[in-house]
Amino acid sequence: MPRKTSPESLPPSYRVVHGHTVWGLGLDAQGRCSHYNAEVDVVALELACCGTLYACIRCHEALADHPAQRWPRERLHEARVLCGACGTLHTAEAYLAAASNCPACGAGWNPRCNLHHPFYYEVRG
Repeated sequence: MPRKTSPESLPPSYRVVHGHTVWGLGLDAQGRCSHYNAEVDVVALELACCGTLYACIRCHEALADHPAQRWPRERLHEARVLCGACGTLHTAEAYLAAASNCPACGAGWNPRCNLHHPFYYEVRG
């Protein structure tokens, strides 16, 4: 039986998604990575520590040379979130309020991503 390749064994990579550079492991044309690759996993998030769009927090952990830092609540209007379906950049405020659909194109976003919001944003005060 063939061995399954672990995401961390893939080479560091980036992909231009609708004109925006997204970093991750095993990226597809809409920014899905090898960690999260369901149809609805089309959101890339910019991290406060480096201002770089990553497909997910696990890709940042695997590729970046520094720990992730969350966006503070008072800067959520600056944080960028890329919809890989249409290429629209949203603020974190718009992303957090949108639930599980892109406000620009209506593409479905993974509703379970809300479990990961604390990795990216100071969401509770």
